[in-house]
Amino acid sequence: MKALQDYRRSLERSRAALEHPHRPATFRLCGREWDLLPGIFAPVYSPTSEISMRLLGLDDPRAAGRSGSLLEIGCGTGVIAVAAALAGHARVVAGDINEAAVRNTELNAHRHGVADRVHSVHSDLFAALAPEERFDTVFWHSNYVLAPEDYRYRTMHERGYVDPGYAAHRRFLVEAPGRLAPGGSVLLHFSERGDLTALRRIAEECGRTLRVVRSGVFPEGEEEVAHMLIEVTVARGRSGGETAPGTGF
Repeated sequence: MKALQDYRRSLERSRAALEHPHRPATFRLCGREWDLLPGIFAPVYSPTSEISMRLLGLDDPRAAGRSGSLLEIGCGTGVIAVAAALAGHARVVAGDINEAAVRNTELNAHRHGVADRVHSVHSDLFAALAPEERFDTVFWHSNYVLAPEDYRYRTMHERGYVDPGYAAHRRFLVEAPGRLAPGGSVLLHFSERGDLTALRRIAEECGRTLRVVRSGVFPEGEEEVAHMLIEVTVARGRSGGETAPGTGF
């Protein structure tokens, strides 16, 4: 196992961020001020939320020209969902398995004046969405570090860092394309802290194709880590009602 991929290091990062003695109630990211509730993944201690913003082209406060609808899985503080609404998306749904993250996203939607366009929902991936809901873009900054299949979370906060046996990733790959409007796109933020070989194997088993549409190497403390934005599409010849891939974001 590569040092970057060691799930125990990621769990330690989770613990340190959760228990930091000077954890703030607000933080600045990409030129804006954001609320941060206890127990939520804290962008102030990890650069990956800002990296997501950069990969999606939302890091500039002047970003505009977006349209259509966006579903964000694992919204955390809501920075992606709120920035997407500010950039022009008319309907944004932000889901998270952590109820505190739902409240945090609501706070930031109100703070930035987009509460009419950002709807927060307590959901384990797509479970709480209405069956008929479809989106132009489905995005997930995943918990891409692979933990052993039998690992059991000790805190809700750890869910933002590791995925035991890639069970959540498998569900996402299977279900996400079925949530697209015609011409929409499923986008996944992944990094070399994760096991891309394992992800590609699962994608093949699920009849999905992965294509890196944007990537870069970013500093994370003393390390340089490769991050990528991956488009997930349905493999040719597969059926199941999924829509064709597009470029919704």
